[in-house]
Amino acid sequence: MTARAQSIGQALGISPQQVEAVLKLLENGATIPFIARYRKEATGSLDEVRIAEIQSAYKRLEELDRRRAVVLQSIEEQGKLTPELRAAILAASTPTDLEDLYLPYRPKRKTRGTVAIERGLEPLARRLLEQPSINDLEALAQPFLNGEVPTVADALQGARDILAEWIGEDRQTRDCVRRHFERSAHISARVVKGKERQGAKYRDYFAWNEPLAQCPSHRILAMFRGENEGYLRLTIAPQDEGALSADLRQLWVKGSAAAAQQVQMAVEDAYKRLLQPAIETEFRHLAKQRADAEAIRVFADNLRQLLLAPPLGERRVLAIDPGFRTGCKVVVLDANGNLLEHTTIYPHEPQRQVSESRKTLVHLVEMFQVEAIAVGDGTAGRETMELLRHTPFERPVEFYLVSEAGASVYSASAVAREELPDYDVTVRGAVSIGRRLMDPLAELVKIDPKSIGVGQYQHDVNQTLLREALDRTVESCVNAVGVNLNTASKHLLSYVSGLGPALAQNIVTYRTKHGPFRSREELKKVPRLGAKAFEQCAGFLRIRNAENPLDNTGIHPERYALVAQMARDLGCSLNDLIADKNLRKSINLKRYISGDVGLPTLQDILRELDKPGLDPRGSATPFEFADVHHLEDLTPGMILPGIVTNITNFGVFVDIGLKISGLVHISQLSNRFVQSPADIVKLHQTVRVRVLEVDAERQRIALSMRDI
Repeated sequence: MTARAQSIGQALGISPQQVEAVLKLLENGATIPFIARYRKEATGSLDEVRIAEIQSAYKRLEELDRRRAVVLQSIEEQGKLTPELRAAILAASTPTDLEDLYLPYRPKRKTRGTVAIERGLEPLARRLLEQPSINDLEALAQPFLNGEVPTVADALQGARDILAEWIGEDRQTRDCVRRHFERSAHISARVVKGKERQGAKYRDYFAWNEPLAQCPSHRILAMFRGENEGYLRLTIAPQDEGALSADLRQLWVKGSAAAAQQVQMAVEDAYKRLLQPAIETEFRHLAKQRADAEAIRVFADNLRQLLLAPPLGERRVLAIDPGFRTGCKVVVLDANGNLLEHTTIYPHEPQRQVSESRKTLVHLVEMFQVEAIAVGDGTAGRETMELLRHTPFERPVEFYLVSEAGASVYSASAVAREELPDYDVTVRGAVSIGRRLMDPLAELVKIDPKSIGVGQYQHDVNQTLLREALDRTVESCVNAVGVNLNTASKHLLSYVSGLGPALAQNIVTYRTKHGPFRSREELKKVPRLGAKAFEQCAGFLRIRNAENPLDNTGIHPERYALVAQMARDLGCSLNDLIADKNLRKSINLKRYISGDVGLPTLQDILRELDKPGLDPRGSATPFEFADVHHLEDLTPGMILPGIVTNITNFGVFVDIGLKISGLVHISQLSNRFVQSPADIVKLHQTVRVRVLEVDAERQRIALSMRDI
């Protein structure tokens, strides 16, 4: 068992054996989805979240070890690396511990302390630190006077400057200050004088103070943003400065003689000038890290819900990207999302070609046997839905309002130019809206997740960590659903476990040249798709109407022989085993347990046989807003249907059919205490809300879901 596995296991509350198994699998090129799905026996059925935590913890330890090597080399080059110091550095378990040890040896620019040392005052500083019980400081300092240190006051000041830096670099002292910050640090915000009007959106924080430990992530990020934009001034400081001062005095000051008073002055200077700013910076960084992690978690959860939204499926769709002056772009897509027809109608202001627009829509629906109409939920979306409701279609057709967040980003992207090279951005945007209805996951993977707009303060958080979390979320969703090998785009395929952009392109190229895949085994003929890539990806790829029915399930090819043995033992075919639930019920799973196959894998196999090829996301359902069109139409107490458009830690934004969404504060989500809004609602869920308050000046709507 490696020391790293022990350390990670202890930190995460996971057995070291499980950690070791995960690390070995990751080292051998396994992906998180593959490990979670197909190596449950090895990991003790750890889920993707726990496996990702192990991976992140391992990366942090690697980074710490790299920094440790730099620190050791630097101190060794200075000739100051003692055996005791080396042992302490090797034992440092956190970046803070390591940097505290390195601080006295870190190469410094010129400081007040280094200048005083150059002037020969270090022996005086050491003599003061001994705190002799004498009061004649003039006699103590007299030997150190020279051209650069002309007076006793100058000598004592220089000695205190040296002492202050020693105190500021002392590990025990820094830990003492940290403990007080941890116990009683408050974060305070004040408006920058003269910026009251420009920074009005931050007025809630113009005179704010609360315990840092209790400050939620969204508030920390809001205040940091206000500070970065120049409207707020923030401070983080402990509230028990009297107790802190007493603790520091106890650490450094002995007695009350004149020398001790000089040390006390140095302690006060060290705290105000060195320690307080340094530890405040540490706690700012920690607060930002905590807020970032929470904001990224919320964003990833929202993205997961959006990607796993129920699809309409393979049906013929007419999609509309609505607009007023420039008209509504209309496209017709076949059941596979291919563009069949496009045009523009002008039913709204200023043209008001209502009759002509309805005739065009009726004609297209009839001509292409359209089954559903998707309308973008942006500008003129509500008015376009009203137009559809009053259009006399000759065949049954369902209407869906579809989020168009990020559609403009897609339409101008290289992906869209590659897919629809002969069409302009307006047509591409309408196509994207239609495809989102048919399969949100397949379409949204083409767009940078940050452009989808389901996060909080997404531009303020650590962008590298955000990208990693969102990419991991997309990969998780794609593999949880499974991918149709014969229809998936290269962008969707690139997120499949074990693949990537290059192999995804090779699969599409092979498919174009040779026709649809007839079996998973045929994947091995794709150029550069070797045994490892096949192992990682095969279980997540589906082939409808394949020669082997297991190719349309989540059962991995490495277990096909086991399933075939089950069928032989029952005296039936694979197709019979899939079709007959009673046959599956008669299987005694314990008979098939072996060295690398346990009950978790066997139970997964039975679940897949129960629902071969079934999409776990369900199916889309149409929705209709109430008859409200303007802010003035709302009155307190009114109950309305709505759609959840964004989930944050402080509440939920709900679209009730206006240009602005209303906010259901976390306190208004339920009659019971709510720890997280995500415990109550999901993204794009339809809900009923009550209007609490309408603020026309700030364009805000307060809503409630209590007692409805």
